Amino acid sequence: MSDTRRLALATLLGSALAACSLAPHYERPSTPQPPATYKEAGEWKVAAPADAAAHGRWWTMFADPDLDALEAQVSAANQSLKAALARLEEARAQTRIARSNWFPTVTADASVTRAESSVYSSGYVPGKTRTGNAFLLSGDLSYEIDVFGRVRNTVAGARATEQASAGDVGALDLSLHAELASDYFVLRGLDIEQRFLDHTVADYGRALQLTQNLYQGGAAAISDVQQAEAQLETARTQAEDTRLRRAQTEHAIAVLVGREASSFSLTARADDTFPALPVIEPGVPSELLERRPDVAAAERRVAAANAGIGVARAAYFPVFDLTAPSRFWSLGPQAVLTLFDGGLHAAQSAAAHASYDEQVANYRGTVLTAYQDVEDNLAAIRQLQLQSVSQAAAVKATQGALDQANLRYKGGIVTYLEVVSTENAALAARLTAADIDIRRGTAAVQLVKALGGDWNPGAMTVAYRR
Repeated sequence: MSDTRRLALATLLGSALAACSLAPHYERPSTPQPPATYKEAGEWKVAAPADAAAHGRWWTMFADPDLDALEAQVSAANQSLKAALARLEEARAQTRIARSNWFPTVTADASVTRAESSVYSSGYVPGKTRTGNAFLLSGDLSYEIDVFGRVRNTVAGARATEQASAGDVGALDLSLHAELASDYFVLRGLDIEQRFLDHTVADYGRALQLTQNLYQGGAAAISDVQQAEAQLETARTQAEDTRLRRAQTEHAIAVLVGREASSFSLTARADDTFPALPVIEPGVPSELLERRPDVAAAERRVAAANAGIGVARAAYFPVFDLTAPSRFWSLGPQAVLTLFDGGLHAAQSAAAHASYDEQVANYRGTVLTAYQDVEDNLAAIRQLQLQSVSQAAAVKATQGALDQANLRYKGGIVTYLEVVSTENAALAARLTAADIDIRRGTAAVQLVKALGGDWNPGAMTVAYRR
């Protein structure tokens, strides 16, 4: 029988016999029934226009060209994402390795030897040359018949792990883009704080000079000068601390876009307006499990663990191999069954079941965390909007009080202590307002991230190919 016919026969027999799988029937683990709406959305949520929904490059909804330019650099340059893509390629290779067991293994062996027989050998013939060449060419074919589904479940587990790796890449990509957007809004908020503090330092410097002049003219006490000087230095400390925070935020952005911090800079904007934030529609809770890559990755790991149970169960049964050496005619199955292993297979089966239970718990935990993330950031957006309104009123009130205190001090009605007190209150109110804007921007980004951004679950197995 030719090698080709043997290979065809082996494949045919394997297909006929490989009809059994010992893996449990897989179903996605159950989770609590999601509510009809998010609790924290409440009645305050205004319906968003269609173009405000997360689609395509989700960060474009913020309509900030500088942010768009930075975000465009993340996927191509971030080193953490490159490492995750390498892990995905490794998982794809492992799937191909597992699939290779579906096919026969054919090996060839060739040898050439030159030898001289001994005069004392039994085959020695006087007068006949004792030196000669020997040529040998042989081949072997072996094929595991997947009777109990070991190979099939190994492939299924590898494929599910590959899909989980793709989900991991999607989750990391979403996280990095969200981190960049959050850092960007922090930086823009710090720019606003910095300009206000610089103006405040200049104002306090002029106030100190005025107080010193009044003191020298006998119209102010030395304590007024000391209070003005302390106030000025405190403002300078705040200004320098804001510069430090701004520099560190800029360095973090540099790393995210794959640049050296030493050669990267973002110019501060000339206005004091915080970037406008869009209204984000959260959709309904039942959609969330299909929109988050980390949830999809956790579910695929459950599927991989389920297939692992089938592989562990198959170890209890014989392994059937077809072999066909070419040196002589022989074709037939071989069965290998372990009769005693000291509890090895039982332990492997127990480990597989425990791994499955672990992945189910991880999946359910990921789902619960997903709902928490959305509710947290919906609450943050709502409450911070209310804080923004009340803080704007506080800024207006403290500025009015400061204007009155300055007039009263110049008229000699109050001491400089009242001016210092109202100035500090006005400064704190403005800095708090800027901080609320930063937190609002961060909450908006985190809500988009919690909702899954623009991740496409249908493209998970083919995503991120380079």
